[in-house]
Amino acid sequence: MLLGLVLCCLTLLPAPAGAEDDGRVVKVGTEGTYPPFSFHESGSPDVTGYDIEVVKAVAEKAGWQLEFVETQWDAIFPALDSGRIDVIANQVSWNEERAAKYGLSSPYTYSEGVIVTRSDEDDITTLADLKGKTTAQSSTSNWAEVARGAGARIEAVEGFAQAAALVAQGRVDAIVNDNIAALDYLASTGSKDVKIAGVAEGQSNRQVLAFRQSDPALLAEANDALAALKADGTLRKISEKYFKADVSVEGGADQVTDLTGSRERSSKWDTLRDEAWPIFKGLVRITIPLTLISFAIGLALAVVVALARISASRLLSVPARVFISVIRGTPLLLQLFIVFYGLPEIGLTFDKFPAAVAAFSLNVAGYAAETVRAAILAVPKGQFEAALTIGLDYRQTLRRIVFPQALRTAVPPLSNSLLSLTKDTSLASVLLLTDLFRVTQVAAGRTNEFLLLYAFAGLYYWIICTLLSAAQNRLETRLDRYVS
Repeated sequence: MLLGLVLCCLTLLPAPAGAEDDGRVVKVGTEGTYPPFSFHESGSPDVTGYDIEVVKAVAEKAGWQLEFVETQWDAIFPALDSGRIDVIANQVSWNEERAAKYGLSSPYTYSEGVIVTRSDEDDITTLADLKGKTTAQSSTSNWAEVARGAGARIEAVEGFAQAAALVAQGRVDAIVNDNIAALDYLASTGSKDVKIAGVAEGQSNRQVLAFRQSDPALLAEANDALAALKADGTLRKISEKYFKADVSVEGGADQVTDLTGSRERSSKWDTLRDEAWPIFKGLVRITIPLTLISFAIGLALAVVVALARISASRLLSVPARVFISVIRGTPLLLQLFIVFYGLPEIGLTFDKFPAAVAAFSLNVAGYAAETVRAAILAVPKGQFEAALTIGLDYRQTLRRIVFPQALRTAVPPLSNSLLSLTKDTSLASVLLLTDLFRVTQVAAGRTNEFLLLYAFAGLYYWIICTLLSAAQNRLETRLDRYVS
């Protein structure tokens, strides 16, 4: 019932603008934080990179219109399974397990596996040396399987830049990844803290586009386009632009030895200047609206749940108790995944922003309901009795007597819930939303300025929370005027 109420409210939200109707719209899932394959140029909102140019070339041949959807790697296959995206263009390595579950295209990249360690580490040069060591990997990537197969423990990270930072800090021992990503990282950062220590022998990979098996027509169009792009030399030109070698043919990755100058490096302050505005736009476009809409809907639901919770009818109180218990007893991230990736399996599919609003609203309702219940019960029972004596019914008593008094008690804890929600929206990126935190992740992954950019994002959150706290104080002062 509660989910139905949320979804009814969400029908009031504007629908996202769609593409023109002059070609099939294909949603492309990609990370946007994996240079040189998928990343953002300094200050640019548009994703670019080798994989992006390849899929754009495929789309031109196949007559597709593309819509790029950025998300974390570990959420990218669930997004494909649930129909949120139609194809993954993010260096997906071919393997038998994926081939059995997904439609995999012809290869468009060949890469060689390498082992990356700290510059002063000389004991790890082969896969055999990784036994008992810890490597930083995207947990569901092909390279994570290679590392596990070598006996390594896996520390899950989102992208190569984060993994390299863990290696440089001594938090993990190594990374197993492809040589192109490692060479691009070294060239773009100029880092002397990590090095390519050896080759992951026997680990040559083929990268493909991944589709759902239920969409064979799209896969066939992609394969035809890739064959044409290889024949006319387009893939070779794109590859040489990024790698100074043709990695679209087998063995081509062996020719990639130096990517110095492939991407410009910026100073810290240039980076901050370029990224401050995109981060602010993520705050204004997603974080703030998501917070306000979710809190408003969640608070309305919380009142309904609280009244049901204190009702004498077990038909109302028991479901309310169960709802509160479930929401408070499960992680918010799990709730987000269930609403966005799980519900489509039973035919309930919502766009990313309404889905985020639904999940956050239900979470707010579960926690705020107990706050509202406590505030209502704090109103002396004599107030109810006095209302009855002057002829007020239950609804009038709540509206004119109980709620005004309960509001003063509920404001501080509800304000805390609002502050928590503001910060919890940083999880919205798993629902494919480019909020403040996601924009910061993208910028930090591209520039490797983790401390600077994450601290700057924290400044934005702190300012918003400070303003909300000031509003809370003013509201409390205003309500105190009516207390003798």
